[in-house]
Amino acid sequence: MRNKLLAKNTVASLIAQITTLICGFILPRLFLQHFGSEVNGLVNSIVQFLSVISFLELGVGAVVESSLYKPLAEKDNQQISKVMVSANKFFQRLAQILFIYVLILMLVYPLIANQNLGFLYTATLIAAISISSFAQYYFGIANALLLNADQRGYIQYNAQTVTVVLNTAVCAVMISMNGTIQMVKLATSLIYLARPLALHFYVKRHYQIDWKIKYTEEPIKQKWNGVAQHIAAVVLDGTDTIVLTVFSTLSNVSIYSVYFLVIKGVKTLFLSMTNGVQALIGELWAKQELEKLKGFFAWVEWVIHTGTTYVFSCTAALIVPFVQVYTFGINDANYIQPAFAVLLTLANAMHCLRLPYNIMVLAAGHYRQTQKNYIVAAILNILVSILTVKVWGLIGVAIGTLVAMTYQTMWLAVYDSRHFIFWSLKNVTKQFAIDTLSAALIIVFGSRMSLKEPSYINWIFMAVNVAVMALVVVVGMNLMFYKNRVKQLANRLWRKNT
Repeated sequence: MRNKLLAKNTVASLIAQITTLICGFILPRLFLQHFGSEVNGLVNSIVQFLSVISFLELGVGAVVESSLYKPLAEKDNQQISKVMVSANKFFQRLAQILFIYVLILMLVYPLIANQNLGFLYTATLIAAISISSFAQYYFGIANALLLNADQRGYIQYNAQTVTVVLNTAVCAVMISMNGTIQMVKLATSLIYLARPLALHFYVKRHYQIDWKIKYTEEPIKQKWNGVAQHIAAVVLDGTDTIVLTVFSTLSNVSIYSVYFLVIKGVKTLFLSMTNGVQALIGELWAKQELEKLKGFFAWVEWVIHTGTTYVFSCTAALIVPFVQVYTFGINDANYIQPAFAVLLTLANAMHCLRLPYNIMVLAAGHYRQTQKNYIVAAILNILVSILTVKVWGLIGVAIGTLVAMTYQTMWLAVYDSRHFIFWSLKNVTKQFAIDTLSAALIIVFGSRMSLKEPSYINWIFMAVNVAVMALVVVVGMNLMFYKNRVKQLANRLWRKNT
């Protein structure tokens, strides 16, 4: 049953992320063509400023999910109800705060952002974009956390697929009819209202949640222990765009958003293949099946490291040629930024390399014990980004993210080795050394391949050559150092196909 649910979640998540990835490239290109780089930068900046409200989630979401593993495993409907009622109250208060925050943002943002589009233009755009965020907090997040904890995340992934496709079609039609950016983003918000509504009705039908249940003791035991982890995550995700908005230009925000669009798409697609892993590790930890946990974690660590090295090394070699094709004909900003591209790719590769260690910490509920690491990473990101953005611009904010993610990844790897897995740090050092050597070889060989003319066909041929070359390097390196793992993976794949 565990493996079936994991497979179901993985497939649904992969389909949702591929759909989001494809549609995510269509709309920004239309925005650049019809509205220009400054408006595209403005939209991305507003979205990031709105996401700052998630700062106030204070890590409760991750703790709620962790708190649901045990009662779901024991089928304790009373405890599930208590956790859900407590979580729902929290997120509904957050929705009310979001409403006030949006009003303040509509007044203040046009004054602090380096933009020339007018107060009313910017304020109405903020209002249009904010609607779906309000609905998500008011009745969407608690239900999504329940489904994830119960290894039924495929429900929300399927809802995501449908709404993303519908949104892309509606927005494309509206843009072709010369609709304003405010009307286009309003349509997006209204369409995305359907997703939390769908989750609400599914949970109401399939779970016996007593929404009127009373409790004297807080059912979410470590409710505030995820604060540091959450604040760090918000800072690491949002610092770059906010720093560029305040200290640079909206054109630089637009350039950043195009590169991050590619990297986020690759990262999300890769991470989607690990969805369901945390819930499974959480269940193994809750039942204290430690030998199974250790074996499963070792496998997950190797797969994520090897996959990250392959995927992000290819990305580093291919991202600038892709952006060259994607922005062809857009001349109001310089989108060819090779040094920035490599640094941003490395920073996000580090985010993926830390994934197995972070998953273990979250599944085990070690929020308080690890909060110092997250606080230091957040401070590093903010300070380094602000100090370097005036000198190096886009490169400066990428350096800030890379420094923070490298520190956090190494710290978590050491912590897991000492507190959960209990194996020598030589294992971790060996894994990172092989990752580094493989990535260096792929980037060096990939740099010798170039795009003769900017077209998608030429880029696809280049991408195939880079992907094949990278596969040879990664498989070769792992055959030398992790021969048994490669054989184990090959046997698993063979059994599935026979």
